[in-house]
Amino acid sequence: MSTLTEVDELCETVARARRVAPVGSRTHWEVGGPAPAGADVALVSAPAGIRAYDPADLTVTVGAGTRGDELAAVLAVAGQECVLDPRDGAATVGGLLATGLSGHRRLRYGPLRDRVLEVRFVTADGRMVKGGGPTVKNVSGFDLPRLLVGSLGSVGVLVQVTLRCQPLPATATWCVTDTDPFSVRRDLYRPSSLLWDGSRTYVLLEGFAADVEVEQATIVEAEPATGPAWPTGPHRGRISVRPSALRALAPALDRAGVRWSAEIGVGTVHVAADDEASLARARTASVSAGGWLLREAGAPGLDGFGDGPPNTKLMRRVLDAFDPNRKLSPGRLSTEGMDG
Repeated sequence: MSTLTEVDELCETVARARRVAPVGSRTHWEVGGPAPAGADVALVSAPAGIRAYDPADLTVTVGAGTRGDELAAVLAVAGQECVLDPRDGAATVGGLLATGLSGHRRLRYGPLRDRVLEVRFVTADGRMVKGGGPTVKNVSGFDLPRLLVGSLGSVGVLVQVTLRCQPLPATATWCVTDTDPFSVRRDLYRPSSLLWDGSRTYVLLEGFAADVEVEQATIVEAEPATGPAWPTGPHRGRISVRPSALRALAPALDRAGVRWSAEIGVGTVHVAADDEASLARARTASVSAGGWLLREAGAPGLDGFGDGPPNTKLMRRVLDAFDPNRKLSPGRLSTEGMDG
């Protein structure tokens, strides 16, 4: 558990520094724009540890520097979880929220930002600010917690968060089939995840055993599976498109020469390539499909966002209000010219 002194020191460091880069476990260090570098960059880390947890309230308050696997272990003792679903258990809670990359169970549980109830963060001028409320029935007013999710540390340095918890599912089962993924989606009630790699469809079913068995029986030629293998490679990205565009996008990704896995019903496509040129072709394909590609790792010659997400103008206005000098994580969230 952090002390008041630790938080005061963090505020003072941020206030005095010329540029600031929040640092967690660096598992998402390459996401988006390049991480700030140079002698004038102050690297700051958030406190770690569980601050408050009452299973009856279904909420937990943690330091933003807490590892995801450590949080999961604490909640599991009480038969609960917080649906963060990090690829790497070493990822910190603050890092996961700052990148805003929802896990593979978004189809059922919604985006990552839905887990956040309250945030405490340090502004560019060194002030501690609180947003949201510590209960499931949240307070009214502007939703600051959601604003910080996906901000890559450009709005403020996350210090402490209160998260929504839920009971662990009684049963969780992966199965795989060659059946068309869109047909599978229509036949199921509430799958937790439905992933398609162009040839096979992987389905995650969660809930009571009897319900899971009924759902599994509706999938044509379903076989038990351990879960899909995520696309891997030195150059990785994440495409966002309309869910209805996935079928048309698939052949274009094959021609681009990338490995991919699409989240049916969500519109997220995870891509990996052996060379930067292939990832660039995948970005072109995503734009043609009405979407965009976020660089997650590698591909140093590619801009983190390409032409940028659809809310670029709004993000610029937010940064103008919270950090007009672009002191926090400069360049991480921006497209060309966003840093002023």
